[in-house]
Amino acid sequence: MIKLRLKRYGKKFEASYRIVAINSRSRRDGRPLEELGFYNPRTNETQLQVPNIIKRLKEGAQPTETVRRILEKAKVYDQINV
Repeated sequence: MIKLRLKRYGKKFEASYRIVAINSRSRRDGRPLEELGFYNPRTNETQLQVPNIIKRLKEGAQPTETVRRILEKAKVYDQINV
């Protein structure tokens, strides 16, 4: 099963995350199938590749709860139904 989840990077206590499509059995920082965006919790900055995320969701990828909230804030789910 393909999951959309966060991959941690950055210095200690200054973490940033990449939103990636990855096999659910892979480790958190393992090699992703595709990098779909960026999330910085310190500045609340997000950059998303919306067409690629929509493609993955239509293929059946399941987002984690945190990624789901990020996508809802960016109104990605509204674009799927259009």
